[in-house]
Amino acid sequence: MNFTILKSFWQRVLLCDFSIRDLPLFLRNVIVMIAIGKLFYGSYGVSVILSPLCLFWLVIQKEKKKRIENHELGVQFKDALMSVSTAQKAGYSIENSFAEAGKDMKLLYGKNSPICRELSKIELGIKNNIPIETMIKELGVTSKNKDIEEFAGVFLVAKRSGGNMTEIIERCVNVIGKRIAVENEIDVLIAAKRMEAQIMEVVPFGIIAYVGFTNPGFLNPLYGNPLGISVMTVCLVIYIAAYLMIEKIIAIEV
Repeated sequence: MNFTILKSFWQRVLLCDFSIRDLPLFLRNVIVMIAIGKLFYGSYGVSVILSPLCLFWLVIQKEKKKRIENHELGVQFKDALMSVSTAQKAGYSIENSFAEAGKDMKLLYGKNSPICRELSKIELGIKNNIPIETMIKELGVTSKNKDIEEFAGVFLVAKRSGGNMTEIIERCVNVIGKRIAVENEIDVLIAAKRMEAQIMEVVPFGIIAYVGFTNPGFLNPLYGNPLGISVMTVCLVIYIAAYLMIEKIIAIEV
């Protein structure tokens, strides 16, 4: 069982795309590990032993950040489809409609937004004679966004069977809009609980630091002896388990 969990973790590490932009996040994790070593064990040297947790935490944070970006891409993609539908009604072909949508999205979200980057890839693919349905399908696969994947499947069938693209796109926008509305309602409902969870994640460190600074030597019996180390290790494991449980609870997907 432990081997399976370890194997799953390393697979997540290998699949995670690390970059230089993750350096500030990694440095923050290192600072937290140093604080854990000092507060829980009274030694900065223990932070070296705990250093692998920096990588584990970074993977969790990257996955969380990716989920947020994926949600933002879904919202922006819905707006792009609305622009495509408008261009279709104005008489543009489906390929030119996506090009017009790219211009609208640059005005709405900026040229560096996720949707603009993806629409630029689609436009470039069209110029290289790659079918637009292939580009949208590739977008769905790479983004792993459910809305985009489902639209890509419907769009592929409609494009090849000669369906009413304007009507199909409008229906897809309606479905995606309803799903996003539900997600926003859930976010509003659990916003307070999410804030409480973030506060509770910091409270244990605050309590230990407060006791250590206001009562010097009070925690010394827990440092430097097998029993104290065992107690603090159990507390740290419980904290990590609680942190993972909280992150899983608040990561609600529709």
